[in-house]
Amino acid sequence: MTASHDLIVLGAGSGGLATAFRAAEHGARVALLDPGALGGTCVHRGCVPKKALWLAAQWAQAQRFAVDVGFASQPGPLDWERFRQVRARYIDAIDQRYAQRLHGEGVELIRQAGRFVTADTIELTDGGQLRAARVVIATGGRPRRLPLPGFRLGMVSDDVFALRVLPRRMAIVGGGYVAVEFAGLLQALGSEVEVLAHDRLLESFDPEMVGALQELMEAQGIRIDMQSAVQTVHRGDGGILIDDAVAGSRGPYDALLWAVGRVPNTEALGLGSIGVETDERGHVLTDAQQDTNVEGVHAVGDVTARKALTPVAVAAGRRLSDRLFGGQPDARLDYANIPSVVFSTPPLGMVGLTEEAARALHGDAVTVHRSRFTPMQWALAGGQQGQSRMKLVCVGSDERVVGIHALGPGADEMLQGFAVALKLGLRKRDMDATVAIHPTSAEELVLMG
Repeated sequence: MTASHDLIVLGAGSGGLATAFRAAEHGARVALLDPGALGGTCVHRGCVPKKALWLAAQWAQAQRFAVDVGFASQPGPLDWERFRQVRARYIDAIDQRYAQRLHGEGVELIRQAGRFVTADTIELTDGGQLRAARVVIATGGRPRRLPLPGFRLGMVSDDVFALRVLPRRMAIVGGGYVAVEFAGLLQALGSEVEVLAHDRLLESFDPEMVGALQELMEAQGIRIDMQSAVQTVHRGDGGILIDDAVAGSRGPYDALLWAVGRVPNTEALGLGSIGVETDERGHVLTDAQQDTNVEGVHAVGDVTARKALTPVAVAAGRRLSDRLFGGQPDARLDYANIPSVVFSTPPLGMVGLTEEAARALHGDAVTVHRSRFTPMQWALAGGQQGQSRMKLVCVGSDERVVGIHALGPGADEMLQGFAVALKLGLRKRDMDATVAIHPTSAEELVLMG
């Protein structure tokens, strides 16, 4: 069979779309395979609908602040169904724009799944076959499910966006991004939230900053138990009950959210038949250029064991297409100093190293600068919400900045520019020499002593 395309991309999520678009811009003949909606997890079951809910939570909080400073209107509950429809229209428009752009770029969109027959041949769901010298795996991941009795009584993150009413009493099992983000936004919208975690929250973030966030969450009324060990779940009088090896019986709850990690979508791809190596959890193993151990087969995004963030998948896919089809043989994503934000309430952001990681690498050469303050919008509303935190982690006599951490309103927006500066070799003296924008929270980063 002669090659039908130059590139076949398996998966139309963020990474797959970015790979396909960039390859087509370079003149490649591209086929994009996915039986699901365009945009994948990020657009339909992840960042986009989550951010919409987070914004609704911010607006609910702003209503309460407004009353505190003199506005007469009392905040009311969210019309959950109306908001769900507004969010759906927004997401549908994204899907349509992707479809239009694929058509305009000449990418062949095939609404079927694919599996490997050989390294350069893909079999479709209907039995047809495509062939290309290059195949990119970008099938993403899905919420992890546990073999616990009663697991089905709870939801995973995908299910939250189908809710038509706000649960009054909510249990969240887990301590990562999903657990912390949904705990904050559901509490702000009116749920009573209890987080059942094990050991600590947000393991990839700076422990000091996470501790400060946990204090703020608990001050908002979110109950957090760091010694939980869920064994079984069952339905009893009044709602869902949890049997915990440490705490005994918990509940009742109106809803339960499992936020216990994600697994890659690789089991149906036939990777074993062509010898593609995976780790023990099924992630496709790649080198620094996104190549697998099989010639012509590549992988990007959450299907790999790399950092599971949409911008990472997009950047990796673009660099890969630049290398394969754009005449840029050295193109690859630099995975160092990737900024990240958890949309907690308030948001927590970081770029670079935690203090702990910096000390492990540089020992006594590490210096740390801190700032804590009450942001103006909280101060005006009575100052009962807590304090924002900023932290700089520096190394050496010239105090090269290797980590920037921010917790508080606006942290998600302010961090992007500072991430550019850190990538370019920012020193503490550069921040000292920068004139602040006043009055802002961001100025605390450049005024820090």
